[in-house]
Amino acid sequence: MADVTNRSTIKEIWKYIRRYRIYLVISIILAAMTVALTLYVPILVGHAIDNIIGPGRVDFSGLTAVLIRIGVVIAVTAAGQWVMNTVNNRITYNVVRDIRDEAFEKIERLPLAYIDSHQSGDIASRVIADADQFADGLLMGFTQLFTGVMTILGTLFFMFRINIWIALVVVVLTPMSLLVAKYIASRTYDMSKLQVKTRGEQTGLIDEAINNLKVVKAFSRERKTVEEFDEINERLYDCSLKAVFFSSITNPATRFVNNIVYAAVAFTGAAAVCGAGFAGAITVGQLSSLLSYANQYTKPFNEISGVITELQSAIACAQRLIGLINEPPETEDGTEVIEDVTGGVDINNVSFSYTPEQRLIENLNLSVKPGQRIAIVGHTGCGKTTLINLLMRFYDVNSGEIRVDGKDIRSVTRHSLRRAYGMVLQDTWLKTGTVRENITMGRPDATDEEVRRAAVAAHSYGFIRRLPDGFDTVIGEDGGRLSQGQKQLLCITRVMLCLPPMLILDEATSSIDTRTEISIQKAFASLMKGRTSFIVAHRLSTIREADLILVMDSGRIVEQGSHSELMKKNGYYARLYNSQFKL
Repeated sequence: MADVTNRSTIKEIWKYIRRYRIYLVISIILAAMTVALTLYVPILVGHAIDNIIGPGRVDFSGLTAVLIRIGVVIAVTAAGQWVMNTVNNRITYNVVRDIRDEAFEKIERLPLAYIDSHQSGDIASRVIADADQFADGLLMGFTQLFTGVMTILGTLFFMFRINIWIALVVVVLTPMSLLVAKYIASRTYDMSKLQVKTRGEQTGLIDEAINNLKVVKAFSRERKTVEEFDEINERLYDCSLKAVFFSSITNPATRFVNNIVYAAVAFTGAAAVCGAGFAGAITVGQLSSLLSYANQYTKPFNEISGVITELQSAIACAQRLIGLINEPPETEDGTEVIEDVTGGVDINNVSFSYTPEQRLIENLNLSVKPGQRIAIVGHTGCGKTTLINLLMRFYDVNSGEIRVDGKDIRSVTRHSLRRAYGMVLQDTWLKTGTVRENITMGRPDATDEEVRRAAVAAHSYGFIRRLPDGFDTVIGEDGGRLSQGQKQLLCITRVMLCLPPMLILDEATSSIDTRTEISIQKAFASLMKGRTSFIVAHRLSTIREADLILVMDSGRIVEQGSHSELMKKNGYYARLYNSQFKL
C-alpha cells in the first residue's frame, strides 16, 4: 500500500470535502445559528426566574413574554438543526461516494502486478467496509464537531459576560479534560488501525474460501481453513476489544472531569449569591444561567472526545482507501489509436521478469505475418502465458519492443490494442446476468440474430436452447451451475461474436470433451482464417495445423517450425509430442 500519513490523509480528505464547500459554509452558518440560539435560552430562563420574585410577587406579564420568546427560539433552533443535519448528510455521503468511485476506477487502472500480489477480499474490504466506517466517522464529525466547538466558545462568552471570575474557574479546569481525551484518542487510533487491517485480512480469507470451496472440500482442508479463520478472528477480537475499551472509557473519563467543573461553578456561584467569596455578587437567575452554561460547556467535551475517537477510526479507514487511490497506476498509456489492424506482430529483443531477482524472458525475437497461426508450447512455467500478457500489455516489457502493424504497442492506447484481440482463457469469467449479456460483453449492440449465429458457430447453441429461458436465462456468479465446459463455450461464443483481427487462445478447449473439441477446432479454423492467432496449448494434438509452432523453455524459443518440420528434427518438440501418446 502506498505510504499515507495522518496529515496527508486529512489533506486528501479535504480535497474531496472542498468540492462541496457551499454546503460546508451553510453547515457552519447553521451550526453558529443553532448554537447561539441554544445558548440564548439559559439567559431567557434566568430572566424568567428573576421575574418570580417571591410568594405573591410574580411578574406574570414579563414571565409570559419571556416564555413566548423561549418557545420561538426553541422552534427556530429545531428547524435549523434539522436543515444542518440534512446538509451534513449530503456532504458526508457525497464525499464517500466520490472516494468510492475514485477507488473503484483506480482498481480498473491498477497494474495486474498489484492485483496479483493482493488479496481480492482485502481490496473489496477497503472499498466497502472501510468506506462505510469512514462515512460514520465523517458524519459524526460534521454533526457534532462544529456545534461542539462553537458551544464551548459561546458558553465561555456568555459566562464571561455574567461573571468573569466564575468563567476563569471553568477555563483553568478545562485542560484536564483535553489531556484525558488526547491520551484516549491516540490509543484508540492505534487499535482502530490494527482493527481495519485485520478485518481486511479476514475478508480476504473468507473470499478465498468461498471462491475455492470445491478445492477446500476436495483436499479436506475444512478444518485447516477454519483454524486459519479462527486465528485471524481471535486477533480481530483482541484488537477490536481494545479499540472498544478505549473508545468506551472516553465518555466516563471526560464526564468525571466535567462534573468537577460543574461542581466548581456551583460552589463559587452559590457563594456569590450569598455575597461571599471572591466572585462578587450575582442573582439566583444568573446562577441558574451559569449552571446551565457549565453543563452545556462540559457536554461538548464528552461529544468531541467521542467524535475524535470516531474520527481516529475513520482516518485509519481513510488511509487504506487513500492508499489504494494513490497506488501507481499502469504505466503511461499511449496516445495513438490503432485501427484496421492487419495482424503483423514483431517482437524485438524483448526481456521481461516479474521480479528482478528471477529472470524469465530474455532477448526474445519473433516476426509474425498477418493471418499466421502461431502455436506456443512448452513445459509449465516456460513463459507461454507471460508472452500473452506482454502481447496484451497486461505487463510492459523491461526492455525491447513489441510492434503491431509496425507500431510500438506502448505508443498506442491499451483500449485500441486490446480491442484488436479476441481472447479465450483457460480460466473462464462470467458475470451475474443473462446468457445474452455475457455473450454481448464485447458487442452490446449486437442483434439477436448475430448472437444466435455466434452461438451456432461456437457450438453453444444446443445447450443454451435447453436452458429454462434460453438466451434470457440468468446465470449466477462465474456461471452458476453451468459446467466448466459450458462456461468455456460461452466465452468462445463471446469472441465469435466480436470477430477481432487477432486471436489469443490460451488452453481455450481444455475443459471441453473430445467430441465437442473437434467441432470447436473446426469453428476456430473458420474463425482464424485470415486472422493472426496465438494458441497456447498443452495438448499438442490440437495445434498440428498451426503455421508456426514456437517451443519455449525458460523464457526462450528453443525451436520453431511447422509440426512436420519439428517432428523431423526429433528434438525438444518431438519428445514433448511423443510423451503425450506413450502409455
